[in-house]
Amino acid sequence: MMDQKVKNYLGVAIIIAVLLFAYAAVRFVETFSRVSEPSSFRSFSVSGDGKAIRVPDVATFTFSVITEGGKNLSTLQEQNTEKVNKAIAFVKSKGVDAKDIQTQNYNVSPRYQYYNCGIVPYSQTEFTKPCPPPEIMGYTITQTVLVKVRDFSKVGDIVAGVVLNGANSFSGLSFTIDDKTKVENEARETAIAKAKDKAKAIAEAGGFQIGRLLSIDEGYGQPYYNAKAYGIGGGTEASVSPPAPIIEPGSEEVDITVTLRYEIK
Repeated sequence: MMDQKVKNYLGVAIIIAVLLFAYAAVRFVETFSRVSEPSSFRSFSVSGDGKAIRVPDVATFTFSVITEGGKNLSTLQEQNTEKVNKAIAFVKSKGVDAKDIQTQNYNVSPRYQYYNCGIVPYSQTEFTKPCPPPEIMGYTITQTVLVKVRDFSKVGDIVAGVVLNGANSFSGLSFTIDDKTKVENEARETAIAKAKDKAKAIAEAGGFQIGRLLSIDEGYGQPYYNAKAYGIGGGTEASVSPPAPIIEPGSEEVDITVTLRYEIK
């Protein structure tokens, strides 16, 4: 009789264990599906955009020194370096820090002399000499330097004077915000606040409650930039200092869009 009672207890214990295991498995499946992949019909998404406008605090441009000559490469390099150093010294004399001056490109390109031998009839090929290969006639050295100017009152003078001090090419004058983190944070806060307000309005209109925040995605719009820079007038002799161009930094607008996905309770 004792053995029968033991068997009964074991049977009951096994049944209880099986039921507990089944319950735990069901709960695990429900929890896993709830966490890993919220069903689309139990969630909704809202978007909001934020904008922040700031006046740029940095002007950037590049200048190049292009030196063209014969086959004596060392002489050309010396000439090019001398002109670049003169232009950089001028920029530094206007208060630009060395950390805001960066060599972007240094290129040496050969120049070739090509021979046009024309088309020789097949019957005459054995009596003609082969066309000589292209021959290097000289080299062209190009060195490009990026400059950042933080004092906008000096931008015009630097732009006008850099060419007079060694550079023979100038391009890419633009204005930007050096550290956009604060501006982006401001735009982001506005975008998230708008998205939250929209979510509350949708939940109220739909008669449901907002659950957990499931995901947040962020996107950037195309930056809008508004600036004016009037160039130097033509017809100015190289030996005479040209008038400094009128520089207006304008403004830069940072756009951020966020998409919030909420669970529906």
